[in-house]
Amino acid sequence: MADLPPVNSPRRVLSLSRKRRDTGSFLDVEDKTSGIGLSGQRGPKPAEVYGFVGSITTVVATVIFFIWAYFPDQWLHLIGIFYYPSRYWAIALPTYCMVIIVLTLAFYIGLNFMATPPPTSFNVIYDEHSREPEMLTTLAGEDDRPIEPISDIGIHQINEFMFKDSKRQRITLT
Repeated sequence: MADLPPVNSPRRVLSLSRKRRDTGSFLDVEDKTSGIGLSGQRGPKPAEVYGFVGSITTVVATVIFFIWAYFPDQWLHLIGIFYYPSRYWAIALPTYCMVIIVLTLAFYIGLNFMATPPPTSFNVIYDEHSREPEMLTTLAGEDDRPIEPISDIGIHQINEFMFKDSKRQRITLT
């Protein structure tokens, strides 16, 4: 451990992770011999059961819907089904559902447009989460330089980068 560099660098983190990979954890989730998961319960997880029941219910409801929508009345009477909704709802219900989905998407997009500040607002450039870049001075070599913390790039740096050549062109043209 004495040969590790003093600076937090990605190289050091990766080298430590290679060494740690050989050691096993005291609680192995993939251990199938015990049959007990992290919560101490046996059997399938509730999310798996709900997903299975939901998928079977969806398939059965779809089959019943198509039988009701496409089979003639005489065939339904032969099966023993005498009471069912009007065939109008076979067209109206999916149409209403699609219109509700489209209107919901349009409403959601409209709310996002209303919540977004205009392009001329300073809130587009700076907000309460903005960070100024921090200057890191390290005496380490180029290979051991740490990753800089996340920060925002100033608008003057962006303008200089994007429009530096166009300023020079305008000066030479005049």
